[in-house]
Amino acid sequence: MKSRQISILAALIIIAFSCSMNTANDNAQNSESANSASSTEVSTPKTNNNLENCTKVEIKTSLGDIVVALYNETPKHRDNFIKLVNEGYYNGVLFHRVIKDFMIQTGDGTSKTAGPEAHLGTGDPGYTLEAEFVYPKYFHKKGALAAARTADQVNPERRSSGSQFYIVTGNVYGVGQLQQMAQQMVNQQKQMRFQALAMEHRDDIMRWQANNDTGNLTNLQNQLIEQVNKEFADKPAPTMTQEQIDAYSSIGGAPHLDGQYTVFGEVVSGMDVVDKIQNVATRSGDDRPLEDVKIVSAKVLK
Repeated sequence: MKSRQISILAALIIIAFSCSMNTANDNAQNSESANSASSTEVSTPKTNNNLENCTKVEIKTSLGDIVVALYNETPKHRDNFIKLVNEGYYNGVLFHRVIKDFMIQTGDGTSKTAGPEAHLGTGDPGYTLEAEFVYPKYFHKKGALAAARTADQVNPERRSSGSQFYIVTGNVYGVGQLQQMAQQMVNQQKQMRFQALAMEHRDDIMRWQANNDTGNLTNLQNQLIEQVNKEFADKPAPTMTQEQIDAYSSIGGAPHLDGQYTVFGEVVSGMDVVDKIQNVATRSGDDRPLEDVKIVSAKVLK
């Protein structure tokens, strides 16, 4: 933490930014992908995931069929997905955001009747779902099924969209890269904790900043850094498991999303179709496919 100290000024900027974002809306997983080859079919390494008793859903798309298994450990997301499928909510919905070597996203109900110039991604059933993080057991390996959500600034509880979801394609990473990413994840968690503590002192910080009281600002900064370090020493932040490293270094995925979005299932067949979708030409700016790719129908498999 000391090598990546966050100044009180930075904390103030974060506070001001948070206060100004109360009407912001981000429907997607804003992230960049690295360069890597992607396989045409998932060859999943051994995991602890027992999918035998999981509900399976067949998603028929205009480019082929995908079957996903829904995790029993994420019951709110599982039951909501089944409900929407049974209601026909997804029938005719477009894949409105496709980023090669990252993910394919769908579930915007308004996309069913959208014209070719429409910008999509805001449609939902009018409700959100409580986050169900089962991490690190379930993570963003290639083929993971996860819920989209709005940004942390307007959604600190990281509640999921009621309908929008994405399937991870991702990249394959070297072990050294993954170790660096794991440390970055720990640092980010420390930063987030520091920011949360700084917010608790917002009024004092504002007053001291207005009075140019660098003494109190520095003292508070040092106190908060010491508190964060102690908390993480007493309860170390979760880092990548060997299972994650094995998956990300073999089939690939999107490890930078881990612990931030609810992963509630995975593809069990049709990953070649997912790859077809991720390879379609898309529009710059919003990543919508130039030619519509849609969910024709979805059904729960008995």
